[in-house]
Amino acid sequence: MMKSFLRGLKYVSLSLLALLPAFAIWFIFAIRSVTPEVSLPEYNLADYEKMNDSCFRYQDSWLLKNEFGLWEMYISGTPEELGTKNGILAKELIRKQEEAFVSQIRKMIPSDDYLKFLKYVISFMNHRLPDYILPEYKREIFALSKYASPEFNFIGNNYTRQLNYHAAHDIGHAMQNLHLVECTAFGVTLSKSADSSLLLGRNFDFYVGDEFAENKILMFVNPAEGIPFASVTWGGMIGVVSGMNLQGFTVTLNSAKSEIPFFAKTPVSIIAREMLQYASTIHEAYDIACRRPSFVAESFMVSSTETGEMAIIEKTPDTTILYQPGNQSLILTNHFQSAELFNTKMNRENRSENVTAYRYERVREKLDEKPVFDVPDFSEILRDTRGKNNLDIGLGNEGAINQLIAHHSVIFKPTQRLLWISTTPFQLGTYLAFSLDSIFNSNEFTRASRAIDSLNIPADTSFLAGQYLNFLYFKKTISGNGQNPDFSPEAFIASNPNYFYTYEWLGDFYHSKAKYDESIRMYHAALGLFVPNQHEISRIKSKISQIEEVRE
Repeated sequence: MMKSFLRGLKYVSLSLLALLPAFAIWFIFAIRSVTPEVSLPEYNLADYEKMNDSCFRYQDSWLLKNEFGLWEMYISGTPEELGTKNGILAKELIRKQEEAFVSQIRKMIPSDDYLKFLKYVISFMNHRLPDYILPEYKREIFALSKYASPEFNFIGNNYTRQLNYHAAHDIGHAMQNLHLVECTAFGVTLSKSADSSLLLGRNFDFYVGDEFAENKILMFVNPAEGIPFASVTWGGMIGVVSGMNLQGFTVTLNSAKSEIPFFAKTPVSIIAREMLQYASTIHEAYDIACRRPSFVAESFMVSSTETGEMAIIEKTPDTTILYQPGNQSLILTNHFQSAELFNTKMNRENRSENVTAYRYERVREKLDEKPVFDVPDFSEILRDTRGKNNLDIGLGNEGAINQLIAHHSVIFKPTQRLLWISTTPFQLGTYLAFSLDSIFNSNEFTRASRAIDSLNIPADTSFLAGQYLNFLYFKKTISGNGQNPDFSPEAFIASNPNYFYTYEWLGDFYHSKAKYDESIRMYHAALGLFVPNQHEISRIKSKISQIEEVRE
């Protein structure tokens, strides 16, 4: 997902443009911002302590930023207390996250008039969203929203904005046919695991600009009802995309290709949150998935220490399937695998046109390389930037397990209630180890990180000192649109010589200079490399045809 899901929003809104007059009239009468009936706990200034700019405490809850740049948070209580403590502690992170989100919108859609129209489109899609979210989560979001910044009220009031942001992940997944979300997850157990217990890993490739991923939060939640759990999240987000609870149940989300939705139902991150808080077995999670309607297609990879099993819950707006092949390894990319959904028209198109099957096969190659795996082995797979048969397909390619865009990467060892989370940049920094038993059984406040240094996985220093520096130059050149006076096409190619987009971008650059022969040569060079998706092949061929038509 090298582009933001916001481009997908633009696609949806264009399809509605012809209906704008009638839609505007309807919107005035239909849009709702119904706040939950809730009595919020009072904020007691005496209970708040700020040690410095990266360490805060409120009552029994805390937030701190460790030396690796990862925020660690602990909150407890009723939904109202969870939201209030989260909002008080992470107030600045919520503001920064919203600022990054809105900034990315403005980069992609600079027109104020068009932004106003998009606001109506999203409101149209989400106007019934509150009907599909459990009251306890609406109360938690409402409490948290009291501490959001009023500077974004031009979008909507605090509660409406924070509620709607929980559906942003779904909209990004719904734009899967525009190749905006490309996550990878896998797990092993029994004879494939070094100690015969469950081991799972995932890359969460949800990209909304570099700033959006700067302030990741590893949040430990001790709810008044349900099971304590850990979730990798960001400011303002109470939903779950990657998490494990204290009973050793794990859940991660992977998109599948969806029809473009026009009405919101339950956000998939809220479904995953309910699973993590209330399920200890795969079948309990499946029951929750069956009860909650979604408006996009999604796969939930789940595991339970109670049975030592892994499974995938495949969900569409119409169907929920439990896929449990019973193998000692399980792989999930972005297509359905069950007998019921594998041969559906959309799933066939997804597998043939996109890169999901290719990445699946690459993970299978990596899992076939060794008889057994441990945590460091999983970190190596999650960091893998190459394609099938170990082919160098260029840095940033969607065909790779590691596309160098991940918001986070995480490894779970559920039997021991241990998790490892990546630190910047992407999966290349240190993977920090945390014990849920230690955190929830002894929550005495300390300014020190809760990471277990002896279990941390070191950073990939070799890659960081070599290929990654080239990749930074590559990204900087693209973001600067080649305007650096020292720009050299040769140096640019050398920074990422096996990535098709290197040559496509140069083709665009030469085209802008009316150097059509060089442009066509670069486009053909791009097509000679591994291009992950059919739409990208078609896009490059279209550029060649356009130049040839003009020259004729």
